[in-house]
Amino acid sequence: MTLLGTQHRFKNRSKPSLELGDLLVAYLEQLNVDYVFGIPGGAIEPLYNALARSERRGGPKPVVSRHETGAAFMADGYSRNSGKLGVCCSTTGPGATNLVTGVASAYENHIPMLVITAQTALTSFGRGAFQESSCTGVNTVALFESCTKYSTLISHAEQFENKLSAAIIKAFQEPMGPVHLSVPVDVMRASSGLEAPSFNLPKLLHKPSTLDDIAVSELYEALNQAKKPVFLIGDEASEAIGTILTLALKLHAQILVTPHGKGLVSPYHPLFKGVIGFAGHRSAQQVLEDKEVDLVVAVGASLGEWATNGWDTGRLLNSRLIHVESSESNFIRSPMAKLHVRGRLETIFEKALAHYEADIANNLKLIGDEEHQEGTKLERHFELEDVAAYYSDDTPIKPQRLMRELPKLFPPNTRYLADTGAGFAWATHYLHPYDRRIAGRRDAHGGLFRAALEFASMGWAIGSAVGTALARPGDPVVCITGDGSILMNGQELTVAVQQNLVVVFVILNDAGYGMVRHGQRLTGAEQIGVDLPFVDFAAVAQAMGAKGLVIESPEDLLSIDVESICSDPGPTVLDVRVDPEEVPPIRLRTNALKKIP
Repeated sequence: MTLLGTQHRFKNRSKPSLELGDLLVAYLEQLNVDYVFGIPGGAIEPLYNALARSERRGGPKPVVSRHETGAAFMADGYSRNSGKLGVCCSTTGPGATNLVTGVASAYENHIPMLVITAQTALTSFGRGAFQESSCTGVNTVALFESCTKYSTLISHAEQFENKLSAAIIKAFQEPMGPVHLSVPVDVMRASSGLEAPSFNLPKLLHKPSTLDDIAVSELYEALNQAKKPVFLIGDEASEAIGTILTLALKLHAQILVTPHGKGLVSPYHPLFKGVIGFAGHRSAQQVLEDKEVDLVVAVGASLGEWATNGWDTGRLLNSRLIHVESSESNFIRSPMAKLHVRGRLETIFEKALAHYEADIANNLKLIGDEEHQEGTKLERHFELEDVAAYYSDDTPIKPQRLMRELPKLFPPNTRYLADTGAGFAWATHYLHPYDRRIAGRRDAHGGLFRAALEFASMGWAIGSAVGTALARPGDPVVCITGDGSILMNGQELTVAVQQNLVVVFVILNDAGYGMVRHGQRLTGAEQIGVDLPFVDFAAVAQAMGAKGLVIESPEDLLSIDVESICSDPGPTVLDVRVDPEEVPPIRLRTNALKKIP
């Protein structure tokens, strides 16, 4: 059809055609996306105009971050906890380059995210326009190619729908991840020639329940024959975690988690033996060292360095491993496994559970079928490294004691996020929320503990806590971070203030980069570059409009008014002056560093 014909086709329509910015927002509305995270600017103004119109009618609305990296972290947290597409945007030039760290983090952690960056007008390309980032300037399309699944320039309005649809479909394809569209200001402002979206994206994104019946039968047969099976749970097992735990209970299989999978399994589950890998538990290692363990089923675990004790072939990456994934890309880290099972995880484990129940109906002998009741006893079945510090009444407060008390203080539905640094190590090892769920179906986004390890960006938890709180209204959010991270990204606290979000920022204040400091000591490196000036973060929080409290002792911690913190709108900062001499549980990591030639 000619351009003239296209114009004639829409000439007599009662509604005006949508600008591309409005068309983009209409597609986000189709996907039930609530928020777009970013910072406005001249070149991205047409999108913000569309968001203003959208917000007035109750559609997707903007949340303005203080730095574009924070916007990407917020979109990450929103997506993890809602299951929806995370969306972030920026203006051209430095706005786009500022997004890169947050987008790279989402890429490494398989977060579906749409990244929209602006460009100067097409007619100005190559002429040295203000903040030009086209192919003749700082090429942001090329820049994002290394940390997204799809990165492209929209050069004509006619491309927009097809490229947007292609991008969003790719974002949700396994392995999921961020996608990037670069849109010049004149293109974003152009008319789409449409009154409404042409495509039904929810229908296009529907995933059939794929299943390899032969592989699932082999998985079940291996489980049935195993004398002492173990389940290893990663964070990507989220959608099937209830069914997995039900099957583990029936088979009396011991349960381990990777650091990323920690929030999916109750610390008080009768079969849970702890976290493997970085900051993990000795009891978890002992399970893998047990010669009687003849089968390890890893589910939704990418099996990177921090999840495998530095690619430990003796305990984990060997021929007794079965690796179950929704994406075959994770199999590149387990070529030695005896069996690889790919498909929709929920479908795989429902089928395996159906095999078990059919065998029960046929009175076949199985490993066991003892029933466990949720919440009968809250006992840990794994070992902590330093029990004395965990119960210590000393001042300054021990980080171990802090982690012990947080779940006792905050409600059971609290979401915990841990930043990269010593805080993550302390939380992984010593923070154990009072999760009573033992088996059965649950919210697929119900993990109570989250981290972002692979790219391991400092400050991720600060922005992600904002996105988490927006995705889970009614659930308190506790962000465990350090003074180094808060000095790097703490400005995002004011977003929580502006949005009246119940987020508690727990800052481990030791006047230094704690993990680096202790890492240098443990590896025998020079002690350099680890000291920070002392900062009164409670006072900083109050200056920003948040509540700020100083915690120096266990008594201070136990005296805080948690009910008020969780019921009053707005964030709270706990400036926790921790004992800087306590060594975090990072020896597995430092031992690996010492082996590097």
